[in-house]
Amino acid sequence: MSDVWTARLLRDPRASSRAAFLELFFDLAFVFALTRVSQRLISEVTASEPERDVVAGGVESLFFFLALWLIWMLAAWVTSLYDPEQAFVQALVIIIMLGVLMLAITMPHAFGSRAVAFAGTYVTIQLGRPLLLTLALRGHPRRKVTTRITIWTAVAAVPWLVGAVVGEQVRPTVWAIALGIEFVGFVTGWPIPRRGASRVNQWEFNGVHLVERYQQVFLIALGESILIIGLTSSANQLTTVAEVAAFAIAFVVTVLLWRIYFHRAGHMLPEAIRVAQSPGRLGESSTYTHLVTVASVLTTAVGFELVIAHPTDRGGMPLAVIMLGGAALFLLAQSWAEREAFGLLSVRRLAGALVLAVAVPFGSLLPGLAVLVTTAVVLTLVNTADTLETHRRPPKTPRA
Repeated sequence: MSDVWTARLLRDPRASSRAAFLELFFDLAFVFALTRVSQRLISEVTASEPERDVVAGGVESLFFFLALWLIWMLAAWVTSLYDPEQAFVQALVIIIMLGVLMLAITMPHAFGSRAVAFAGTYVTIQLGRPLLLTLALRGHPRRKVTTRITIWTAVAAVPWLVGAVVGEQVRPTVWAIALGIEFVGFVTGWPIPRRGASRVNQWEFNGVHLVERYQQVFLIALGESILIIGLTSSANQLTTVAEVAAFAIAFVVTVLLWRIYFHRAGHMLPEAIRVAQSPGRLGESSTYTHLVTVASVLTTAVGFELVIAHPTDRGGMPLAVIMLGGAALFLLAQSWAEREAFGLLSVRRLAGALVLAVAVPFGSLLPGLAVLVTTAVVLTLVNTADTLETHRRPPKTPRA
């Protein structure tokens, strides 16, 4: 009887690849958490000069994003491997959702007064998920994988908890080690002495479902951009021509990010993984591609708030790096996505990324609105070239 119950936990490879309502429900908590990450960077960039430390704010924002991404990504793998209609899986995802909300609440003071609450919640999520799956799988062969993950997260839990009680000067370094252990575990397949590793590219899973979850998290990032545009515009009431222009162009840039992503590679990714000889390899590679893609969209969204709030002010190097660098990072990720789907890097996206990167020093001397316009022009050229190629040549097909 227990074997039957365990088998029912596994997702049927023939089941629908559509995201379950449970997963979309879980994403709502992730949206809130990403908002907190964006606000962390915005607050540092807009702080007064004595307290301002943009580099530290950027590093902390990146740290929080990577921690949240690891939670979301592993949750996406769980619902691609296990049946989200089962009560056990639903309870597991909802518990993780609650934990993400608690992380978002404690995040603003995670390196200070809320360190114990933040680290304790994070460890509970990351260690509790594989531990509960290990117990539920009983004698199933997949238990070997969850056991490996449990061991690695237990090791990482030590610096997480130690970092919560040491001094604030040492805490960032200790927590960076803890997060690094977890990412090394994922990349290497959580190797255990004498038992080897279990790389995710060797797993059997619903690949189409997984990449559609990646598409959805990209849309979540775009939703964050829309949210920032709307909230900032409402707060400033768009009383000047420059503010109205910044609002309109920020919206256009968001549309261009959506269009460039879904023009070919993003749209064809489910088909690419369906015909791939090694779906696991593409699934693992897409994890890193979308990590960079989502981070770049969130970074660009931070630039939207800075420009809409003060369109005629010179934002300096921080704004230029955030806006132009974020868009360049997006194009680099999309060039790699083209290689994943079709086997070839996109020269247009690489060229666009290079132009944006070269423009950063000049952008630091320009008003914020001019930096935003520069970003929009480069993305428009890339999108126009995509459209023209579509009309001249037959659509590309994913490589097998």
